[in-house]
Amino acid sequence: MNKLSKRRPPPSSLVLAPSDLTFNLAAVLPGRASSRHSQRAYYRWIERYLVEMAALKRPKSMPREVLMSALPVEPLLGSMTAPTLRAWLGNLAREGHGRQGVNQARASIVTLAGLLAESELLPDYVSAAMGNVRPPNAEDGQRPGRWLSIDELRSLIGAARQIATSPTMELRNNVVATMLCTMALRREELSNARWGDLSRQNNRAVMRVHGKGRKVAMIDVPRPVLNALTSWRGILETSNVRLAPETPLVRRIWKGGRISKFGLTPDGVWWVVGDAAAAAGIGHVAPHDLRRSVAGALQESGVPIEKISRLLRHSNVAVTERYLSKLPQANEGAILMSDVLGLDDDPFDFRDES
Repeated sequence: MNKLSKRRPPPSSLVLAPSDLTFNLAAVLPGRASSRHSQRAYYRWIERYLVEMAALKRPKSMPREVLMSALPVEPLLGSMTAPTLRAWLGNLAREGHGRQGVNQARASIVTLAGLLAESELLPDYVSAAMGNVRPPNAEDGQRPGRWLSIDELRSLIGAARQIATSPTMELRNNVVATMLCTMALRREELSNARWGDLSRQNNRAVMRVHGKGRKVAMIDVPRPVLNALTSWRGILETSNVRLAPETPLVRRIWKGGRISKFGLTPDGVWWVVGDAAAAAGIGHVAPHDLRRSVAGALQESGVPIEKISRLLRHSNVAVTERYLSKLPQANEGAILMSDVLGLDDDPFDFRDES
């Protein structure tokens, strides 16, 4: 078997040891990737690369951004070679990652190598060699996601409340699930939302959404979301939580139900959705699956594509058409053919004729 086995960190390396020399990727990456969405994606791929190819693992108590602001240089440089990158990308392709994901993974490590070279920590020829590594063949597009039915979306919203361990968490989770299942927000957009983004325009409740590539859009807020936000705001006020326009719309909840001053992170949104889906018995669901499901439900209901495009905040309708085309489309040819053949629905009788 040629498959490169992942390097598991030995017990002694589960916690990063202090290093005399560190590299502040968080400070220099914005010069290469200005979008916060891209920066978070690069951080995730770089952390995975360090875990699998440099035997480094971030302690659970350490936020990912903290690790990226102090990357230990010695073990990092040991993994920055073209053969190592090529082997890692091959692993990703074999695991089923789509072409888009593999390309993004490659871009994150090549960018890191370039920034290390600019800082004179990595030889230029090593950075150039890593830049020449071509991504392996992978399936087009992203991995297929889930397209939830209306009943599954309702179940997930209910389960998000049920998994809460305190009244404050129940209200917070209700806000998260209701907004994702109606407003088609990305998890980063919900995490970045502030109370000041809510307003009333022309007698309509609207919210300013900070999307990818620094795009900003205004979308209507449905009544169920307003009701959820009203209940959530009420418990924030009774808990003496500061509610200035610049404060986060949704927040972390500590054990015992105490509300944090910090906002819920994109990873926190991921865990709320994943835990709710598991509790609802509908399998693995990611936050973007809810955005996908909203678009698919609207399309099936006959909503014009222009309105769907405005909700998804795409740059033009052509982008929305490509987005919808990636949804699992009905392909009933085999079912129709079974009807033509007159096959019944009775299962085959596997009787022992010996």
